Amino acid sequence: MSEKKKESVLAGFKAFLMRGNVVDLAVAVVIGAAFTNIVNSIVKGIISPLVGAIGTKNLDVYTSCLKAPCGVDAKGEPTGVNIMWGSVLNATLSFVITAAVVYFLMVLPMAKYLSRQEARRKAREGVKETMEITELEVLKEIRDTLVAQRSGNGENARTPGARDGS
Repeated sequence: MSEKKKESVLAGFKAFLMRGNVVDLAVAVVIGAAFTNIVNSIVKGIISPLVGAIGTKNLDVYTSCLKAPCGVDAKGEPTGVNIMWGSVLNATLSFVITAAVVYFLMVLPMAKYLSRQEARRKAREGVKETMEITELEVLKEIRDTLVAQRSGNGENARTPGARDGS
């Protein structure tokens, strides 16, 4: 491999790493990992006890036996064909609860905040646009007045006093 090709590969790799979306992705992964602890704590400390008050905390115990005998032998190995639908239900509920916590505590408030910011930005742009249009109209009126003065007083516009504004 030539020296020039090595430099271009390394330069390309450096450019890839320095792109904004790669850095943003890395930050998102780190923040996501930290946020996972918060969500898990909310689910474990608040949501699961509330669900446990209604039913059971551990859904993993619910199973269905397809082929008997189902259970655990003396060695601790499962026997028969056991469908552990409680584990699937538990994972599904955990996912739905986690998604709800993320949506209602993070996504929804952030979306509302960003929409308010966007509305404020548009309102500011609208005021600037109105001011620019008003200034443009005033300047057009001044121009029209000056043109009318020149055409009405054609001889006065050529005299030195008319140029000075006196």
